[in-house]
Amino acid sequence: MLYQTIGEMKSLFTILFLGIVLSINAQTKSIRNSPFLTEATPESVGMSSERIARIETMCSDAVVKGDLPGIVALVARRGKIVYYKAFGKSDNQSGRNLKRDDIFRIASQSKAITSTAVMMLWEEGKFKLDDPISKYIPEFKNPQVLKTFQFSDTSYTTTPASDEITIRQLLSHTSGLGYGMIDNDERFKMIYQKAGVTDAFTAEKITIAESVKKLAKLPLHHNPGEKFTYSEGLDVLGYLVEIVSGMPFDQYLRKHIFDPLGMNDTWFYLPTDKAGRLVSVQQRNEKGEWTRYSSTFYDPDYPIKGAKSYFSGGGGLSSTAKDYATFLQMYLNGGELNGVRILSRTTVDAILSNQTGNLFGGPEKFFGLAFSVLSPVGEEKGGQGSTGTFEWGGYFNTQYFADPKEKVIGILMKQTQGDVNDNTGWKFRQLVGQSIDD
Repeated sequence: MLYQTIGEMKSLFTILFLGIVLSINAQTKSIRNSPFLTEATPESVGMSSERIARIETMCSDAVVKGDLPGIVALVARRGKIVYYKAFGKSDNQSGRNLKRDDIFRIASQSKAITSTAVMMLWEEGKFKLDDPISKYIPEFKNPQVLKTFQFSDTSYTTTPASDEITIRQLLSHTSGLGYGMIDNDERFKMIYQKAGVTDAFTAEKITIAESVKKLAKLPLHHNPGEKFTYSEGLDVLGYLVEIVSGMPFDQYLRKHIFDPLGMNDTWFYLPTDKAGRLVSVQQRNEKGEWTRYSSTFYDPDYPIKGAKSYFSGGGGLSSTAKDYATFLQMYLNGGELNGVRILSRTTVDAILSNQTGNLFGGPEKFFGLAFSVLSPVGEEKGGQGSTGTFEWGGYFNTQYFADPKEKVIGILMKQTQGDVNDNTGWKFRQLVGQSIDD
């Protein structure tokens, strides 16, 4: 019995030791301890309740006028949520009222989360940003650029690319890859569809490894590094995370980002107990009424039905306004939240630096390693935030921004497709800015 007890103790010690080692290799404890987001009055963080009320008027009017079926707005400053409210319906056909903690398909807002996972592994010395992706995914070796294309039969010719695609180029959308069904170039829509590449939303039984390997065989828009072309590069990087970490992508995000930050409502595929909070994607019908949207290239039941096996780093996540605000707050804190360090401040600085030169956004914006970032010229135009404000949005009409100088976060969650008379995005930015009263 003594030997058995000693053996059991050794086994327990081994398990505990491995757990400690695994935790060290992921996010780490920080000497900083910024609190989780909590609610407070606007005045407590230098904002005006009277001016914040203009945001409420804008959101209410947009729903009353029928411009939107529903909207959730969140404003935070200095780590405090000062406005967080829902308007309208989450599904007009059933008449279900929208709640502020309802879950939205955030689509391309997934990209910044994937980029964060990539940079966490980079911080561990797993790779260099200028490594060719073919070093880890050999199918990308010797990329080709599209030369000619025949619409009659989708046949094409290629020419060898000037360089290999790098991890940095995948992060900054300068790799030359395209985006299938939402690509601006009809040729690439046809090429990707014929090859069976999965763009983002699917209930089919497929993995990112399978789709990315198909993508790797297809031609590029242009030579790597030559232009900014919005692409499926973040799906490729989701697969890279799996290869480098040795974990399924969804599990890596859960363990190293979502659980440490308390992002309990952010998932690729919703657990059964959360599925009832998913907001319907809606469109206007001929009568001007809001109805559920049915698409030709994604399953409207995503992300609650199907095989639940495809983890799209570029567009597959669903989340709440508060969860995403929590993620952005970690960035405003320089990579830390609640005593957990996700990224170093120096890494955050690199992520928010200009990685695209003049290839993106003209003089007002540039693209970093995860976000579009406002330049001094953009700040001088007014209404968009301070220099360094970072932002993006999602396919189903969600938007966010975070202003490091003013320590402000703004999030709008909507869920629409088709022709929408929606001016809330640009108005929201202005109304948040004019609410600062310090």
